[in-house]
Amino acid sequence: MHNSDILFIYDAKLCNPNGDPDDENKPRMDYDARRNLVSDVRLKRYIRDYLQDKDNEIFVAKVNDVTVDATNRLKKLFEHYEENNKRVEVDINKLEDKQIEWMLKKLIDVRMFGATMPIKAKEGAGRGSSNTFTGPIQFNWGYSLNKVNIVESSTITSTFAGKGEEHSTMGKDWRVYYSFIAFHGIISGKRAEKTNLSEDDITLLDDALLKAIPLQATTRSKIGQTPRLLLRIEYLDDATFLGDLRGYTKVNPEENLRDISDLKLEVAPLIDFIKENQYKIKKIYLWQHRNLEIKEEKTIKELLKEKELQDKIIDLPHLDQ
Repeated sequence: MHNSDILFIYDAKLCNPNGDPDDENKPRMDYDARRNLVSDVRLKRYIRDYLQDKDNEIFVAKVNDVTVDATNRLKKLFEHYEENNKRVEVDINKLEDKQIEWMLKKLIDVRMFGATMPIKAKEGAGRGSSNTFTGPIQFNWGYSLNKVNIVESSTITSTFAGKGEEHSTMGKDWRVYYSFIAFHGIISGKRAEKTNLSEDDITLLDDALLKAIPLQATTRSKIGQTPRLLLRIEYLDDATFLGDLRGYTKVNPEENLRDISDLKLEVAPLIDFIKENQYKIKKIYLWQHRNLEIKEEKTIKELLKEKELQDKIIDLPHLDQ
Protein backbone atom coordinates (compact mmCIF):
# COMPACT_ATOMS: atom_id res chain seq x y z
CA MET A 1 0.00 0.00 0.00
CA HIS A 2 1.36 3.43 -0.99
CA ASN A 3 0.63 6.89 0.38
CA SER A 4 -1.76 9.30 -1.35
CA ASP A 5 -2.67 12.97 -1.10
CA ILE A 6 -6.27 13.91 -1.94
CA LEU A 7 -7.74 17.18 -3.18
CA PHE A 8 -11.54 17.06 -3.17
CA ILE A 9 -13.73 20.07 -4.05
CA TYR A 10 -17.50 20.41 -4.08
CA ASP A 11 -19.78 23.41 -4.02
CA ALA A 12 -22.89 24.35 -2.06
CA LYS A 13 -25.58 26.66 -3.40
CA LEU A 14 -28.37 28.08 -1.21
CA CYS A 15 -28.04 25.35 1.39
CA ASN A 16 -26.33 24.66 4.73
CA PRO A 17 -23.22 22.49 4.16
CA ASN A 18 -22.49 21.94 7.87
CA GLY A 19 -24.56 23.55 10.60
CA ASP A 20 -23.05 24.54 13.94
CA PRO A 21 -25.36 23.29 16.75
CA ASP A 22 -23.78 25.79 19.16
CA ASP A 23 -24.72 28.75 16.93
CA GLU A 24 -28.39 28.31 15.90
CA ASN A 25 -27.24 25.72 13.34
CA LYS A 26 -25.70 28.46 11.22
CA PRO A 27 -23.24 27.31 8.56
CA ARG A 28 -19.83 26.92 10.20
CA MET A 29 -17.74 29.98 9.43
CA ASP A 30 -14.37 31.59 9.94
CA TYR A 31 -15.96 35.04 10.19
CA ASP A 32 -12.66 36.96 10.12
CA ALA A 33 -11.67 35.39 6.78
CA ARG A 34 -15.30 34.95 5.61
CA ARG A 35 -14.58 31.31 4.81
CA ASN A 36 -17.22 28.62 5.12
CA LEU A 37 -16.02 25.59 7.13
CA VAL A 38 -17.05 21.94 6.91
CA SER A 39 -15.84 19.34 9.42
CA ASP A 40 -14.17 16.10 8.40
CA VAL A 41 -16.89 14.32 10.42
CA ARG A 42 -19.56 15.70 8.07
CA LEU A 43 -17.69 14.43 5.00
CA LYS A 44 -17.07 11.01 6.57
CA ARG A 45 -20.77 10.74 7.42
CA TYR A 46 -21.68 11.11 3.76
CA ILE A 47 -19.13 8.44 2.86
CA ARG A 48 -20.30 6.04 5.58
CA ASP A 49 -23.96 6.41 4.62
CA TYR A 50 -23.15 5.82 0.96
CA LEU A 51 -21.09 2.71 1.73
CA GLN A 52 -23.82 1.36 4.00
CA ASP A 53 -26.38 1.83 1.24
CA LYS A 54 -24.05 -0.29 -0.92
CA ASP A 55 -24.46 -3.14 1.61
CA ASN A 56 -21.14 -2.59 3.38
CA GLU A 57 -21.03 -3.22 7.14
CA ILE A 58 -20.42 0.04 9.06
CA PHE A 59 -19.32 0.37 12.69
CA VAL A 60 -20.51 3.98 13.21
CA ALA A 61 -24.09 3.24 12.25
CA LYS A 62 -27.53 2.48 13.57
CA VAL A 63 -28.62 -1.13 14.04
CA ASN A 64 -32.21 -1.68 12.96
CA ASP A 65 -32.63 2.14 12.93
CA VAL A 66 -31.61 2.35 16.62
CA THR A 67 -28.44 4.11 17.77
CA VAL A 68 -26.32 1.76 19.89
CA ASP A 69 -23.08 2.15 21.87
CA ALA A 70 -19.82 0.43 20.92
CA THR A 71 -20.41 -2.48 23.30
CA ASN A 72 -23.80 -3.40 21.87
CA ARG A 73 -22.63 -2.71 18.32
CA LEU A 74 -19.80 -5.24 18.65
CA LYS A 75 -22.02 -7.74 20.42
CA LYS A 76 -24.42 -7.54 17.50
CA LEU A 77 -21.58 -7.93 15.02
CA PHE A 78 -20.00 -10.92 16.76
CA GLU A 79 -23.31 -12.76 16.93
CA HIS A 80 -22.30 -13.97 13.47
CA TYR A 81 -18.71 -14.93 14.29
CA GLU A 82 -17.73 -18.49 13.38
CA GLU A 83 -14.63 -20.65 13.58
CA ASN A 84 -14.42 -23.82 11.50
CA ASN A 85 -18.00 -23.18 10.39
CA LYS A 86 -19.23 -23.24 13.98
CA ARG A 87 -20.77 -20.37 15.94
CA VAL A 88 -18.36 -19.16 18.66
CA GLU A 89 -19.20 -16.83 21.54
CA VAL A 90 -16.68 -13.97 21.71
CA ASP A 91 -15.58 -11.99 24.76
CA ILE A 92 -15.38 -8.48 23.27
CA ASN A 93 -13.32 -7.32 26.28
CA LYS A 94 -10.54 -9.68 25.18
CA LEU A 95 -10.55 -9.87 21.42
CA GLU A 96 -7.98 -12.22 19.91
CA ASP A 97 -5.95 -11.38 16.82
CA LYS A 98 -8.02 -13.61 14.55
CA GLN A 99 -11.21 -12.00 15.88
CA ILE A 100 -9.84 -8.51 15.29
CA GLU A 101 -8.88 -9.53 11.75
CA TRP A 102 -12.42 -10.83 11.16
CA MET A 103 -13.91 -7.61 12.57
CA LEU A 104 -11.74 -5.42 10.31
CA LYS A 105 -12.76 -7.53 7.33
CA LYS A 106 -16.39 -6.80 8.17
CA LEU A 107 -16.19 -3.08 9.01
CA ILE A 108 -15.13 -0.98 6.04
CA ASP A 109 -15.32 2.36 7.88
CA VAL A 110 -12.89 1.11 10.54
CA ARG A 111 -10.50 -0.04 7.83
CA MET A 112 -10.75 3.44 6.30
CA PHE A 113 -11.13 5.92 9.15
CA GLY A 114 -10.28 3.93 12.26
CA ALA A 115 -12.34 3.93 15.45
CA THR A 116 -12.17 4.04 19.22
CA MET A 117 -14.31 1.31 20.76
CA PRO A 118 -14.90 1.78 24.50
CA ILE A 119 -16.23 -1.56 25.80
CA LYS A 120 -18.26 -1.76 28.99
CA ALA A 121 -17.11 -4.29 31.57
CA LYS A 122 -19.35 -7.15 32.51
CA GLU A 123 -21.36 -6.47 35.64
CA GLY A 124 -19.10 -6.91 38.68
CA ALA A 125 -15.99 -7.35 36.52
CA GLY A 126 -14.32 -3.99 37.19
CA ARG A 127 -13.13 -1.72 34.40
CA GLY A 128 -13.95 -2.19 30.75
CA SER A 129 -11.57 -2.11 27.82
CA SER A 130 -10.96 -0.12 24.67
CA ASN A 131 -9.86 -0.98 21.16
CA THR A 132 -8.35 1.90 19.17
CA PHE A 133 -7.58 1.78 15.46
CA THR A 134 -5.94 4.81 13.81
CA GLY A 135 -7.45 5.20 10.38
CA PRO A 136 -5.14 5.38 7.34
CA ILE A 137 -7.60 7.74 5.60
CA GLN A 138 -7.87 11.17 7.20
CA PHE A 139 -9.20 14.57 6.12
CA ASN A 140 -8.58 18.12 7.35
CA TRP A 141 -11.58 20.34 7.87
CA GLY A 142 -12.76 21.69 4.54
CA TYR A 143 -12.91 25.42 3.86
CA SER A 144 -14.28 27.54 1.04
CA LEU A 145 -11.81 28.92 -1.47
CA ASN A 146 -14.15 31.88 -1.96
CA LYS A 147 -15.43 34.43 0.54
CA VAL A 148 -18.91 33.40 1.59
CA ASN A 149 -22.02 35.39 2.46
CA ILE A 150 -24.79 33.91 4.58
CA VAL A 151 -28.43 34.32 3.56
CA GLU A 152 -30.44 36.23 6.14
CA SER A 153 -32.44 33.58 7.97
CA SER A 154 -36.19 33.29 7.89
CA THR A 155 -38.04 31.75 10.81
CA ILE A 156 -39.49 28.31 10.08
CA THR A 157 -42.11 26.37 12.00
CA SER A 158 -42.16 22.59 12.30
CA THR A 159 -45.30 20.75 13.37
CA PHE A 160 -45.29 17.24 14.81
CA ALA A 161 -47.82 14.98 16.53
CA GLY A 162 -47.50 13.65 20.04
CA LYS A 163 -50.01 11.98 22.39
CA GLY A 164 -52.95 12.92 20.21
CA GLU A 165 -51.97 16.58 19.98
CA GLU A 166 -50.07 18.70 17.49
CA HIS A 167 -47.00 20.59 18.67
CA SER A 168 -44.99 23.27 16.91
CA THR A 169 -41.40 24.39 17.22
CA MET A 170 -39.76 27.46 15.68
CA GLY A 171 -36.25 27.78 14.37
CA LYS A 172 -33.96 29.56 11.93
CA ASP A 173 -33.21 28.48 8.37
CA TRP A 174 -29.59 29.51 7.75
CA ARG A 175 -27.94 29.00 4.34
CA VAL A 176 -24.96 30.15 2.30
CA TYR A 177 -25.39 31.88 -1.04
CA TYR A 178 -22.51 29.96 -2.59
CA SER A 179 -19.52 28.08 -1.19
CA PHE A 180 -16.71 26.39 -3.15
CA ILE A 181 -15.42 23.94 -0.52
CA ALA A 182 -12.02 22.23 -0.70
CA PHE A 183 -10.80 19.29 1.40
CA HIS A 184 -7.31 17.87 1.79
CA GLY A 185 -6.99 14.20 2.68
CA ILE A 186 -4.32 11.55 3.01
CA ILE A 187 -4.01 7.79 2.76
CA SER A 188 -1.20 6.38 4.91
CA GLY A 189 0.30 3.17 3.56
CA LYS A 190 1.84 2.26 6.91
CA ARG A 191 -1.42 2.71 8.81
CA ALA A 192 -3.26 0.79 6.08
CA GLU A 193 -1.33 -2.31 7.16
CA LYS A 194 -2.75 -1.99 10.69
CA THR A 195 -6.40 -1.88 9.57
CA ASN A 196 -6.07 -4.17 6.52
CA LEU A 197 -7.13 -1.41 4.11
CA SER A 198 -7.09 -2.79 0.56
CA GLU A 199 -6.79 -1.35 -2.93
CA ASP A 200 -10.45 -2.25 -3.45
CA ASP A 201 -11.31 -0.12 -0.40
CA ILE A 202 -9.51 2.86 -1.94
CA THR A 203 -11.45 2.36 -5.16
CA LEU A 204 -14.62 2.48 -3.05
CA LEU A 205 -13.40 5.68 -1.39
CA ASP A 206 -12.90 7.37 -4.78
CA ASP A 207 -16.36 6.20 -5.78
CA ALA A 208 -17.92 7.45 -2.54
CA LEU A 209 -16.30 10.89 -2.74
CA LEU A 210 -17.85 11.45 -6.16
CA LYS A 211 -21.24 9.85 -5.56
CA ALA A 212 -22.07 10.17 -1.86
CA ILE A 213 -22.99 13.86 -1.76
CA PRO A 214 -25.40 13.84 -4.74
CA LEU A 215 -27.10 10.73 -3.33
CA GLN A 216 -26.97 11.49 0.42
CA ALA A 217 -27.26 15.30 0.69
CA THR A 218 -30.95 15.28 -0.23
CA THR A 219 -32.62 16.77 2.86
CA ARG A 220 -34.24 20.20 2.71
CA SER A 221 -31.20 22.04 4.10
CA LYS A 222 -28.53 19.98 2.32
CA ILE A 223 -29.75 19.72 -1.27
CA GLY A 224 -27.75 21.93 -3.63
CA GLN A 225 -24.26 20.39 -3.25
CA THR A 226 -22.26 19.05 -6.20
CA PRO A 227 -18.78 17.47 -6.52
CA ARG A 228 -16.55 19.52 -8.84
CA LEU A 229 -13.05 18.02 -8.62
CA LEU A 230 -11.29 14.94 -7.26
CA LEU A 231 -7.53 14.64 -7.56
CA ARG A 232 -5.73 11.80 -5.78
CA ILE A 233 -1.96 11.56 -6.12
CA GLU A 234 -0.59 8.10 -5.34
CA TYR A 235 3.12 7.98 -4.53
CA LEU A 236 5.71 5.29 -5.14
CA ASP A 237 6.15 4.45 -1.45
CA ASP A 238 4.66 4.76 2.03
CA ALA A 239 7.06 7.52 3.14
CA THR A 240 6.04 10.41 0.86
CA PHE A 241 3.43 13.15 1.28
CA LEU A 242 3.51 16.39 -0.68
CA GLY A 243 1.12 18.11 1.72
CA ASP A 244 -2.03 20.18 1.45
CA LEU A 245 -2.71 20.70 -2.25
CA ARG A 246 -5.30 23.43 -1.62
CA GLY A 247 -2.54 25.99 -1.22
CA TYR A 248 -1.68 25.64 -4.91
CA THR A 249 -5.18 26.58 -6.10
CA LYS A 250 -7.14 29.82 -6.16
CA VAL A 251 -10.64 30.92 -7.10
CA ASN A 252 -11.15 33.89 -9.41
CA PRO A 253 -12.98 35.98 -8.38
CA GLU A 254 -13.16 35.30 -4.64
CA GLU A 255 -16.23 37.41 -3.81
CA ASN A 256 -19.93 37.72 -4.66
CA LEU A 257 -20.21 34.26 -6.21
CA ARG A 258 -23.64 32.73 -6.69
CA ASP A 259 -23.00 29.81 -9.06
CA ILE A 260 -20.26 27.60 -10.54
CA SER A 261 -20.53 29.65 -13.74
CA ASP A 262 -19.31 32.74 -11.85
CA LEU A 263 -15.81 31.42 -11.14
CA LYS A 264 -12.65 29.99 -12.63
CA LEU A 265 -10.20 27.83 -10.70
CA GLU A 266 -6.53 28.75 -11.05
CA VAL A 267 -4.38 25.59 -11.01
CA ALA A 268 -1.11 26.53 -12.74
CA PRO A 269 0.86 26.44 -9.45
CA LEU A 270 -0.61 23.01 -8.70
CA ILE A 271 0.31 21.63 -12.13
CA ASP A 272 3.86 22.97 -11.80
CA PHE A 273 4.16 21.51 -8.29
CA ILE A 274 3.06 18.08 -9.53
CA LYS A 275 5.54 18.29 -12.41
CA GLU A 276 8.39 19.16 -10.04
CA ASN A 277 7.62 16.08 -7.93
CA GLN A 278 6.73 13.64 -10.70
CA TYR A 279 9.61 11.30 -9.79
CA LYS A 280 7.79 10.59 -6.49
CA ILE A 281 4.43 9.89 -8.14
CA LYS A 282 3.06 6.55 -9.30
CA LYS A 283 -0.43 7.53 -10.49
CA ILE A 284 -2.70 10.61 -10.66
CA TYR A 285 -6.38 9.73 -10.25
CA LEU A 286 -8.51 12.53 -11.68
CA TRP A 287 -12.09 13.62 -12.23
CA GLN A 288 -13.22 17.15 -13.16
CA HIS A 289 -16.83 18.27 -13.51
CA ARG A 290 -17.67 19.46 -17.00
CA ASN A 291 -18.97 22.81 -15.64
CA LEU A 292 -15.80 23.64 -13.70
CA GLU A 293 -13.83 26.20 -15.71
CA ILE A 294 -10.08 26.47 -15.28
CA LYS A 295 -8.42 29.88 -15.48
CA GLU A 296 -5.76 28.47 -17.75
CA GLU A 297 -8.61 27.70 -20.24
CA LYS A 298 -7.83 23.99 -20.46
CA THR A 299 -8.90 21.01 -18.40
CA ILE A 300 -6.59 19.81 -15.64
CA LYS A 301 -6.04 16.62 -17.65
CA GLU A 302 -4.90 18.66 -20.67
CA LEU A 303 -2.56 20.73 -18.49
CA LEU A 304 -1.01 17.58 -17.00
CA LYS A 305 -0.51 16.17 -20.47
CA GLU A 306 1.32 19.34 -21.49
CA LYS A 307 3.74 18.55 -18.67
CA GLU A 308 4.22 15.06 -20.16
CA LEU A 309 2.38 13.39 -17.28
CA GLN A 310 -0.21 11.61 -19.42
CA ASP A 311 1.18 8.15 -18.59
CA LYS A 312 0.40 8.70 -14.92
CA ILE A 313 -3.24 9.86 -15.31
CA ILE A 314 -6.15 7.55 -14.52
CA ASP A 315 -9.66 8.88 -15.18
CA LEU A 316 -12.18 8.30 -12.39
CA PRO A 317 -15.75 7.35 -13.37
CA HIS A 318 -18.67 9.42 -12.13
CA LEU A 319 -22.47 9.49 -12.19
CA ASP A 320 -22.56 11.55 -15.38
CA GLN A 321 -20.16 9.26 -17.29
